[in-house]
Amino acid sequence: MDSASLVTPDLARPLCVDLDGTLIKSDSLFDAFCELVRRNPLSVWRVPLWVMGGRARVKIEIARRAPLDAARLPYNLPLLRYLQAQWREGRPLYLATGADAGLAERVAAHLGVFQGVLGTEGKINLTKSRKLARLKERFGAFDYVGNSDADVVILAGSHEAMVANPTLGLRLALRMRHIPVARVFIDRRPVGRTLVKAIRLHQWAKNVLLFVPLLLSHKLTKGSLVAAIAAFFCFCFMASANYLVNDMLDIESDRRHRSKRLRPFAAGDLSVAGGIAFSLALIFASIVLLPLLPRAFALWLGFYIVATLSYSLYLKRVAVVDVLLLSGLYTLRLLAGGAATGTEISPWLAGFSSFLFLSLAMVKRFSEIENLREMGGTATHGRGYLVADMEQIRSFGTSSAYAAVVVFMLYIARPDVTELYRHATRLWLIVPLLIYWLNRVWLLASRGELDDDPVVFAMRDGMSLAVGAAVAVVALLAI
Repeated sequence: MDSASLVTPDLARPLCVDLDGTLIKSDSLFDAFCELVRRNPLSVWRVPLWVMGGRARVKIEIARRAPLDAARLPYNLPLLRYLQAQWREGRPLYLATGADAGLAERVAAHLGVFQGVLGTEGKINLTKSRKLARLKERFGAFDYVGNSDADVVILAGSHEAMVANPTLGLRLALRMRHIPVARVFIDRRPVGRTLVKAIRLHQWAKNVLLFVPLLLSHKLTKGSLVAAIAAFFCFCFMASANYLVNDMLDIESDRRHRSKRLRPFAAGDLSVAGGIAFSLALIFASIVLLPLLPRAFALWLGFYIVATLSYSLYLKRVAVVDVLLLSGLYTLRLLAGGAATGTEISPWLAGFSSFLFLSLAMVKRFSEIENLREMGGTATHGRGYLVADMEQIRSFGTSSAYAAVVVFMLYIARPDVTELYRHATRLWLIVPLLIYWLNRVWLLASRGELDDDPVVFAMRDGMSLAVGAAVAVVALLAI
């Protein structure tokens, strides 16, 4: 298969193009299934009944209940540009797909380059030999663009074979059957980089909170440190699996978002099937570490799984409840870290973290709504907020920030703090640092200069890193 061996096409011969994995980089059936689960998780029990009616019925039923927005699908841009050029020269183009015919019609209407559509409808799943027979019956000779080994028989029966983002199975089949390929259209990112982005490696920084109870206890031992490290990776693997599940369920919503549309699933750089397999591998890795940790830690991890699944499936769409849950997950990390190392959590630490992380969750929502307002939107997609809620969210968030500072001040004013810190009065230097950083975060959010996620912002912002280093220095000087 040689992408350089380009052949001048016969403009009178129809060019038929597959949809899933070819014209778009994702699989519309899996995308629609994820949207169905997001919209109505309880409807999943019907899927086995549809399967009994055949694959065609599955596609039609899911597509009817969870229609995808054709304007926001992740199109293969090199192929799309080629099709547009062929259309301008007057070549007849047809969308021939095993996907639901209704979706195919919407795609054709959106792109405006196809003269006709052939798709799955009724009881006929238009794939493999069925698609080949339909194409030969209608056109006789035709050119075809496909992407998977299911297209081999059609590519072999076409006049000129073309491929887009070909799978390994297709590449091998083409070589074994000596099928020449006229053109290759590649539009995908490196797998390694895509997987790292999908698991949100940078979000592992949140799980450093598991070390906080041990560090604040001033009772660091080799055994407790090993337990904290095991708990850290156990939590990281499970959190990354949750991020994968969350992003799969959010495919359609993310495609409407200014920056989230570039996430691997929304952009079509990672398939839902691959995401499911990878998430299961991460869950298995997390479970392998559990025997090394106390049962109390496993209990908190179980709470985390239930909370994050509830968030992904429904609670993210409930205003205020979503940010309360997000902030609670930070405090849950502290509790899990304490359980892993046998360290008691101070109620002052729990109170401080609750208010602090509630403020950060609020600023994340505020930033998203600010970006939406700049784009002329009025309501968030898949969330429970309106642009009109901005000032109220600002009020919630800033008041939570100052409540966190007040809790911290009350803590360091306690006489028993001197048992942990020889120079406890030096901790007062942290107060202005906290006030400065929190005010700066909210100021930047109000200007529309803050990344949607304040954790990502803090990791990349030089001033935030400097403030964090200053807090650490003050804490060491106080011990």
